[in-house]
Amino acid sequence: MSELPAKVSIYTTDYCPYCTMAKRLLEKKGASYDEIRVESRPELRDWLVDVSGQSTVPQVFVNGQSLGGFSDIASLDREGKLDALLAAAPAPDAPALRD
Repeated sequence: MSELPAKVSIYTTDYCPYCTMAKRLLEKKGASYDEIRVESRPELRDWLVDVSGQSTVPQVFVNGQSLGGFSDIASLDREGKLDALLAAAPAPDAPALRD
């Protein structure tokens, strides 16, 4: 399976089962991703709340767009919408994410 072009970032913690499930789903879809660990990084968690409106992990971003957590991307997958998001190349003006 060839690598999908989307720029995927997933913000996680070490002890989160939903983070593991989200990474497995992305891997099953053939998406590579940058994993950014947020435990012991309160400033990054604050930033995540600001940009995603969520205080939980995982938080998945595709091409700079917040998709939410595991249940959100699983729902997109069931609706047949996740593949198209992962197949899209990032726009030149996609928002930069923090790491």
